[in-house]
Amino acid sequence: MMALRSDRWFRRDDEVGVEHRAAMHAAGRPIAGDGERPVIALLNSTSDLNPCNAPLSGLVEHVKQGVLDAGGIPVELATMSLGEDLMKPTAMLYRNLMAMEVEETLRANPIDGVVLLGNCDKTIPAQLMGAASADLPTAQLGGGYRLPGRFRGREVGAGTDLWTFWDERRAGRLGDTEWRELERALGCSPGACNVMGTALTMAMLAEVLGVMVPGAATLAVGSPRQAELARETGRRIVRQTLAGETLSTLLTREAFLRALRALAAIGGSTNAILHLTAIAGRRMIELTPDDLAAAARAVPVLADVRPIGRHTMSAFDAAGGIQAILSTMDSGVVPPPAAKVPAVVRAPGSPVTELPAFAVVRGNIAPAGAVVKAAATSGRLLRHTGRAVVFRGYGDLLARIDDPELEVTTDSVLVLTGCGPRGGDGFPEWGMLPIPRKLAQRGVTDMVRISDARMSGTSFGTCVLHIAPEAAILGPLAAVRDGDLITLDALAGRLEADLTEDEITARLAHLQPSPERHRRGWPALYQRHVLQADRGADFDFLVPQDEAELAFIDPVVGRS
Repeated sequence: MMALRSDRWFRRDDEVGVEHRAAMHAAGRPIAGDGERPVIALLNSTSDLNPCNAPLSGLVEHVKQGVLDAGGIPVELATMSLGEDLMKPTAMLYRNLMAMEVEETLRANPIDGVVLLGNCDKTIPAQLMGAASADLPTAQLGGGYRLPGRFRGREVGAGTDLWTFWDERRAGRLGDTEWRELERALGCSPGACNVMGTALTMAMLAEVLGVMVPGAATLAVGSPRQAELARETGRRIVRQTLAGETLSTLLTREAFLRALRALAAIGGSTNAILHLTAIAGRRMIELTPDDLAAAARAVPVLADVRPIGRHTMSAFDAAGGIQAILSTMDSGVVPPPAAKVPAVVRAPGSPVTELPAFAVVRGNIAPAGAVVKAAATSGRLLRHTGRAVVFRGYGDLLARIDDPELEVTTDSVLVLTGCGPRGGDGFPEWGMLPIPRKLAQRGVTDMVRISDARMSGTSFGTCVLHIAPEAAILGPLAAVRDGDLITLDALAGRLEADLTEDEITARLAHLQPSPERHRRGWPALYQRHVLQADRGADFDFLVPQDEAELAFIDPVVGRS
């Protein structure tokens, strides 16, 4: 008979074993002491304050049934819920906390395998980071995308269309009545954003990594296939557990490189770069910006989905979703469409755009690199030189960006500093700086914007993101001043200020690192231990440096 991890709790004839079996009986999950049935944890991150994750509350019952059908014992555990809509200053501040919660929940309890139920942007990455450290048999299940509303006669893509119409609103071209109509259209269903945002990007990459059942990542909320694949997830995790297939058997370097190529092919969220780096780091696998650049050169954008393309997720799923992309990547042939939408998944010879999905740039103000979602730009600004207009933090940006006296032209380069992992209270999505109002009113829709912040996966424009090292720790971006000449040549991998090394050093010598605003609690711990963007913004003490640190240490199982 195969030994299970939970045997140390239940398969023993002493007072500790009796106590543990009695506790399971009292909890409504009676368990025998023969060790034959694996205990499967269902880590459920649903929350009334997280509409993206709300569908998980219905799916968990189907997962339980699948576990029972396969002979396992399902136990549901509630976890944190990281929601982008309401959690401030950013859900990214709490990604590492949720990862620690997942790891410690798995460590402390009699669990043999785990199903991670998540949906919103940071939830799936946090769950996979914690599970990668625990290295138990693991399966992931998403909650699906929200049903699209309609505004001005077309489907509304959550996030992407909000940013577009906000620009119209700021420019005075969208009135109060239409603004309220848009709000209703955006809030008509729970679920993840129905475009190529971070949530569905990460769900699809979980499929690519083999952690999610094929076909589950791009389902609409309420689809009959959701219940079917949730049950299959439950059956599958029992099989994996009995076979001893831990998560590390899936998370290989080649698997992550394939995920980067898939990320390029779908034109996914720039946030996924950070998350993949962090997940890989938990298994001592190094992913670098150069790996991303290589993937984007090798694979063009094949998914015609907003914000890069035209469609919402419903058309992409009907065309075969991520499995169609993988088939096309591998064979170069588009599979027969499941519906009359053949143009949603393109062949490599006729991509959505000639631009690569991403470009990685370096230079004297970004020595450790920065990222541009090249395919989501206007293209014409990927090679550009202009004078810097600098904003020192989000408050400064909001205070001055709509000032009619702001000294800015269409050729200016908007620079936002102090919004990276340490300086921005958790690395917020402020990198898609708004177009100054006086320019937006003249019809300007894109400018070069550079920052140490992130941006939403649903965002677009010529935005240079994740500049490392960040300004708050006196990375050279902190030295940039109004009027400095900035040159971006994204496709050549270059981002430079017209400053000598001595000038940068001299300017930085007069500056101080941003003070730590937080003196206690989680934000203080975050500021002291978060790594830079090129390291995935994980914590220094959570990234193993050798095999001893990689090992998952089980607890002593005795009297509590």
